[in-house]
Amino acid sequence: MSGIQQRRNSYEDGVYGTTCPIPPGKNFTYILQVKDQIGSFFYFPSLAFHKASGGFGGIRILSRPRIPVPFLDPAGDYTVLVGDWYKSNHTNLKARLDRGKKLPFPDGILINGRGPGGASFNVEQGKTYRLRISNVGLQNSLNFRIQNHRLTLVEVEGTHTLQTTYSSIDLHLGQSCSVLFKADQPAKDYYIAVSTRFTSRVLTSTAFLRYSNSAGPVSGPPPGGPTIQIDWSLNQARSIRTNLTASGPRPNPQGSYHYGLINTTRTIRLANSAGQVNGKQRYAVNSVSFVPADTPLKLADYFKIGGIFRVGSISDNPYGGKIYLDTSVMQADYRAFIEIVFQNNENIVQSWHLDGYSFFVVGMDGGQWTTASRRGYNLRDAVSRCTTQVYPKSWTAIYVALDNVGMWSLRSEFWARQYLGQQFYLRVYTTSTSLRDEYPIPKNALLCGRASGRHTRPL
Repeated sequence: MSGIQQRRNSYEDGVYGTTCPIPPGKNFTYILQVKDQIGSFFYFPSLAFHKASGGFGGIRILSRPRIPVPFLDPAGDYTVLVGDWYKSNHTNLKARLDRGKKLPFPDGILINGRGPGGASFNVEQGKTYRLRISNVGLQNSLNFRIQNHRLTLVEVEGTHTLQTTYSSIDLHLGQSCSVLFKADQPAKDYYIAVSTRFTSRVLTSTAFLRYSNSAGPVSGPPPGGPTIQIDWSLNQARSIRTNLTASGPRPNPQGSYHYGLINTTRTIRLANSAGQVNGKQRYAVNSVSFVPADTPLKLADYFKIGGIFRVGSISDNPYGGKIYLDTSVMQADYRAFIEIVFQNNENIVQSWHLDGYSFFVVGMDGGQWTTASRRGYNLRDAVSRCTTQVYPKSWTAIYVALDNVGMWSLRSEFWARQYLGQQFYLRVYTTSTSLRDEYPIPKNALLCGRASGRHTRPL
């Protein structure tokens, strides 16, 4: 569940570092609490390369009654899942990666599981609608637009934003947002267009916006959008700010947490890289290419099973060495307030996601990050989200308050890169065993690997 924070409960996170796979033909019930969150997210299958087979859907966390929302209730609220798509089976794609090959260019783009012209959204003239859009694809940033309609951004991954209006919106891998638009055009059908960004060959797909009193079908070509322009995307990203006076999940304003006044106690610099290990394609973070252990790391931690992972198996800084394989786990202190800098020296856009948290995207710019880069940080109204892009030959800096104990996946959302090692786990640790800090292992937790045959806890 991308973006659900699983407060104090990383056992329910549903990735292989925390949770045993559900055996074929069996089922498993996740018991979770969406505490202190609102907003638009999605779920998907995280194991192997199952994500390429679909199985994703939207998640909406609504504001509690009587907590004000900074816009009127829309006439309709639609989930829009967009993503690039391969006609090949997920097993074939996985086998290709296992052989050390890269994935080819995708075959198309799906909008709510349908190809060009397959999806439609019905509206009534004069009314305002909310779209919750998520990029659930495997490797491409996408641009979303509606012919002759303007999009007003109102929420990004659980944060109510300044209500800026755009002609189109870039959504990088794994990202979600909410836009409002008014059906204020002559009554007919209009194109909704989604296209790939930063690709030499541009894939485009369409859906239809249908007015209830439509006088006719769509006309003209689908609306064009930005294609390879990076500055356009960077400027839009910088314009996405938090609405400081609006309520979030609680009645108090989002701006009442002054993240910019807190001193950071640690800086972690993470550099992604690509290369060959034993003649096969691999991807790495700070030169470490992640390989899954035979037992979920969280279970190994809970049952104190040695030899499965080593804390500190990935460094805080890139050192530029050759890529090597390890089950990389970085330790961090519970309640620390840290800075993470994503340094992208490659020539493609990266998208990074941290489970268990939202973080403040305080800065992004081209070139190499240095301590002087902090002078340009937004320490007032940076957006708080769980997935951030890093542009080619560029950096992105985030602030994170480590207030959630557990074993948390920090990964590339470019799914082949994640599968081939561009990920690690952040072990947010405390010596406390208080239930106020972390819940006990779920009674129904599946046990596998070297944790097989252990007992969760008395019923």
